[in-house]
Amino acid sequence: MEKKFKRTTVTSALPYANGPVHIGHLAGVYVPADIYVRYLKLKNEEVLFIGGSDEHGVPITIRAKKEGVTPQDIVNRYHTLIKDSFEEFGISFDIYSRTTSETHHKLASDFFRTLYDKGAFIEKSSEQYYDDEAGQFLADRYITGECPHCHSEGAYGDQCEKCGTSLSPTDLINPKSAISGSVPVMKETKHWYLPLDQHEEWLRKWILEDHKEWRPNVYGQCKSWLDMGLQPRAVSRDLDWGIPVPVEGAEGKVLYVWFDAPLGYVSNTKELLPDTWETWWKDPESRLIHFIGKDNIVFHCIVFPAMLKAEESYILPENVPSNEFLNLEGDKISTSRNWAVWLHEYLEEFPGKQDVLRYVLTANAPETKDNDFTWKDFQARNNSELVAIYGNFVNRSLVLTAKYFDSKVPQAGELTEYDKEVLAEFAQIKSELEQLLDNFKFRDAQKEAMNLARIGNKYLADTEPWKLAKTDMERVGTILNISLQLVANLAIAFEPFLPFSSQKLRDMLNMDTFEWNSLGRTDLLQAGHQLGKPELLFEKIEDPVIEEQIQKLLATKKENEENNYKANPVRENIEFDDFLKLDIRVGTVLECLKVPKTDKLLQFKIEDGLETRTIVSGIAGYYQPEELVGKQVCFIANLAPRKLRGIVSEGMILSAENNDGTLSVIMPQKEVKPGNEVK
Repeated sequence: MEKKFKRTTVTSALPYANGPVHIGHLAGVYVPADIYVRYLKLKNEEVLFIGGSDEHGVPITIRAKKEGVTPQDIVNRYHTLIKDSFEEFGISFDIYSRTTSETHHKLASDFFRTLYDKGAFIEKSSEQYYDDEAGQFLADRYITGECPHCHSEGAYGDQCEKCGTSLSPTDLINPKSAISGSVPVMKETKHWYLPLDQHEEWLRKWILEDHKEWRPNVYGQCKSWLDMGLQPRAVSRDLDWGIPVPVEGAEGKVLYVWFDAPLGYVSNTKELLPDTWETWWKDPESRLIHFIGKDNIVFHCIVFPAMLKAEESYILPENVPSNEFLNLEGDKISTSRNWAVWLHEYLEEFPGKQDVLRYVLTANAPETKDNDFTWKDFQARNNSELVAIYGNFVNRSLVLTAKYFDSKVPQAGELTEYDKEVLAEFAQIKSELEQLLDNFKFRDAQKEAMNLARIGNKYLADTEPWKLAKTDMERVGTILNISLQLVANLAIAFEPFLPFSSQKLRDMLNMDTFEWNSLGRTDLLQAGHQLGKPELLFEKIEDPVIEEQIQKLLATKKENEENNYKANPVRENIEFDDFLKLDIRVGTVLECLKVPKTDKLLQFKIEDGLETRTIVSGIAGYYQPEELVGKQVCFIANLAPRKLRGIVSEGMILSAENNDGTLSVIMPQKEVKPGNEVK
């Protein structure tokens, strides 16, 4: 039997205060969290919505050095920008604070000390890169060098941004300090670690047995980590920006940002409710829900719960409804490449259209897999759904009531069977929406709400009260009474999703009763009730507005290509005999098919002059199979066969990588006989 809770603490991932918020953050975390909180508040449940800025860590210090300002200057700027943007966008935090606050520093420091005194950490010494010139240890992001995989320069000590491979600092070829440019040396340093391996047994039961209801992407990632075996994780860093480690002999060390940041949820609650904050974090009758993106799953499902469990007085999260990533126009959103739609810019360029973006991001929510935002889809959903369906139904209902009944709700007469069918559909909406919202299926829930508007639009189109007005005003009154009851229901049903539009609609309806329990009722507006002046709920977005946004992105892409293009460095010389070992030939593509259940793989049947061979190649994202049939390609003929998705691949088709990451298959300019060698 499902446990009942008295109250719910909802947290949303703390955005990193070294840049503004973009639509990927909104779709992944903040819009779904806000929908859920507004839903609970509509039900008059006790709920607290905690947000704030994550203001420690290396990227902030890097930006500060680059701009010649202090880290505090950086976080002050972006904390204010992010907070103001969220407020204007309608994200209904009860508090939005920050991890540089005095309350947070004290709570995080005390939390560490409590765990330290309990013996919850282990101490370990290890060798790390040290910059002799700068006189400091180097965080991973302060070490750059050549990527050992794609051989591009400028890879960081934790990741190569060119090929996306995760790295360790010692993986880099020719590492350099990003601070002084000198070659770093290895030097011993001591840190404290949270021994996650000691928590593995209870975490395995708590997640894999007790929380099978978690989203498959969350459950699957946790299972993968647990199956690989958990390892101790450092909770301190050699850095001068952060919360000092409160232990003697730890000078120059701060709490690792992943340890201090989630405690920001607790400290922000304490800042808001200094006397009662523990009720929301320690009472077993309180429920904790984390809204995060998929890159934060391990921290919120494994690391943070292990910290809370080690402290022994905190509740653990009941659910962690993490979303996948949202792409932009078919490309991964990237802050470093400025490939994003920034919230503060959207609010300036689309004033009063907060709900349009909320609607589109929810309709395209990456709940179970990565999804894509395009400006054309944004326009289409606004014009063909918000304007043509929801807005049209509302406007026609109110305008007709103004025309025939002086904007007063008419009396309903005898109902037809069709009337009863329509009202019955609305009576079911409350339970249908609750089922979806309680299970964090916000995309489907919004679709259900829009289906109500579709029903209402169809009802008006079918009954045609404007024609009946010539002969049967009583029937017109009944139709408009039913339509207005549906409109009032829509104001409630859409409140969690489109709060600005719902407020505007309630104002037009002069609607007093406004709570979730009223949803599905057909007497929300009494006969004779005076309505306000009808206004358009939404407006069309024209092509030039969208074209301007598309051109803005194209200009960004062109600028990135011009600024960032640089050929990879030539690899180490090889002997001529090594080259001769490669048997590169030309073959003719006889067949080309997509490999089932994959996005990247194509299966080729190649005529190679001796026989036919099968080759599997990861170029499906750049070519349609039919484009390549009949074409000649270059391939390595003497590569040892290997199995890919159950298919034995007998060679490798050669491609060149363009500077935008796309691949072009190498083809001879003139036709040659299949099997001829490339020399």
